[in-house]
Amino acid sequence: MKYSTIPSAQTIVKHCKAKGISNIVISPGSRNAPLTLSFTEHPYFKCFSIVDERCAAFFALGIAQRLKEPVAVVCTSGSALLNYYPAIAEAFYSEVPLVVISADRPTYKIDVGDGQTIRQDHVFIRHIGYSANLKQDRSHSVERIKKYSPNWILNLNIDEVQKEIQEFNDSEINKAFNMALHQSLPVHINVPFEEPLYDHQSDLSVQVNIEHKEVPKQELLQLNKLTKIWNLASKKMILVGVNSPNTIEQEFLDKLGNDPSVIVLTETTSNLYHTNFFTSIDSLLAPIELQENRDEQFKELQPEILITFGGLIVSKKIKAFLRSYPPKYHWHVGDKRANNTFFVLEKDIKIDVNVFFRALLVSEKPSSANYYPRWDNVRKNYLSKRKEYSRQVSFSDFIVFDAVLAKIPENYQLHLANSSTIRYAQLFDVNKTIKVFCNRGTSGIDGSTSTAIGASIYEENPTLLITGDLSFFYDSNALWNSYIRKDFRIIVINNNGGGIFRILPGKEETDNFENYFETVHNLNASALCNMYGIGYQLVNDEPSLQHELSLFFEPSSEPKLLEIQTPRLLNDKILMDYFHFIS
Repeated sequence: MKYSTIPSAQTIVKHCKAKGISNIVISPGSRNAPLTLSFTEHPYFKCFSIVDERCAAFFALGIAQRLKEPVAVVCTSGSALLNYYPAIAEAFYSEVPLVVISADRPTYKIDVGDGQTIRQDHVFIRHIGYSANLKQDRSHSVERIKKYSPNWILNLNIDEVQKEIQEFNDSEINKAFNMALHQSLPVHINVPFEEPLYDHQSDLSVQVNIEHKEVPKQELLQLNKLTKIWNLASKKMILVGVNSPNTIEQEFLDKLGNDPSVIVLTETTSNLYHTNFFTSIDSLLAPIELQENRDEQFKELQPEILITFGGLIVSKKIKAFLRSYPPKYHWHVGDKRANNTFFVLEKDIKIDVNVFFRALLVSEKPSSANYYPRWDNVRKNYLSKRKEYSRQVSFSDFIVFDAVLAKIPENYQLHLANSSTIRYAQLFDVNKTIKVFCNRGTSGIDGSTSTAIGASIYEENPTLLITGDLSFFYDSNALWNSYIRKDFRIIVINNNGGGIFRILPGKEETDNFENYFETVHNLNASALCNMYGIGYQLVNDEPSLQHELSLFFEPSSEPKLLEIQTPRLLNDKILMDYFHFIS
């Protein structure tokens, strides 16, 4: 086996192995050769080669999201590193432990006109859990150090200086890895390398200091005061954002779902299911907005207690409602960041959600409240009218999402792109065996395809990505790798532009609107699929869609993409009319 002779490269490899970071996504380059050589030659690591750094980072994020463990991305120096930023911001706000390891030039070659040199230290400081800027080894390339920065080793014992460097680098790497492991935040480790970069040896010889952070045991909360408030309240709302599948015990879901004083609002990304939960928040709220007595109805819906858990919320309507009609108490539970989304956050309870509900509901008293029954009638009404509406409207995005979500096989892993895709998906039910993911940290359209492909690597069941045309074309380099499984499926809903802008305030039918907001185009995915060896089908009406969906999920010798063309100028009207129809 071959390993770099550079101590800092060996040090990183040893720390990764000691901390269980085994998945390494590498973008080819020269300055990162010491890391590439050392990782790819070590049998412990599973290495992936992704040329496009932006795609590489989202690919790694998908693996980390799926495995719930840190995944490393490795790149060369210069502008390559900056392409990681969108995925780092997503990882920061979604709390995904992405480990960025960047090769750098020696500090004495920064800002002197050397190629591919930028100021890489602390470059992500506003969106990173920890920035570790390692020091350059003094025992490697001594003659170059004497030439370019002689004061580093002048009249000093090189072995003693290197020992200090090693201690500093070990400390910084430990801090970074422990942050990723225990806070689930992205971290950045910047490593300066001097040439020669390709010298190697047969084993890892550096001695490293590994520090493991102790994780305190969770103790059962004493919630006497909160339990009393909970039992006295007659209107209690549970709102769940992004949540991993199979994390909440069924016992608590049943208790909450069967309590007449509680309504549970879930989103598609919540991965929580109960027959009494409200799964289409906008279908509940939008009709009220259209009523003359909406203030009276919103006050009836206004909760006394709001409990949130999970990650970020998709629905803009629930945010607007709870900001205008705030609860008396807002408690956020769990290890996810407590966002003061509704500006009334009272308590951030950092404890496992199951532990919390076990303590809160232990002395629960029977309630005769009418909160759930009142709004359950509203829910039954819009569910019935949604079916009726689907039967009478023409082919559109609305019809496509209704049809596609109903046809996804059980146990699939479903990834949803942002913008229109996630918002349409919120309107319909998803089979409870399906695991749903979406990059809601920054809610950007970039990286959705790359994330889904990365997440599929370790998923035992097939993965489906549903995406819009702009999101798909924007991330088309995601297909440029050799890791796309034969059972990977992509559905592209192509309405020839940014359809979501047609339903936002301020829409005007002008050339400027079409060019600079909606970005109208006439592209399709056929050429991309041909280039990357992906099976391709195109449909533009409901009978063809139903026929292709009946075949789309069958086993195949290649990945498949189904492109669905919908009417650009009709989609927004059908969506807005839906809310009027169910009101």
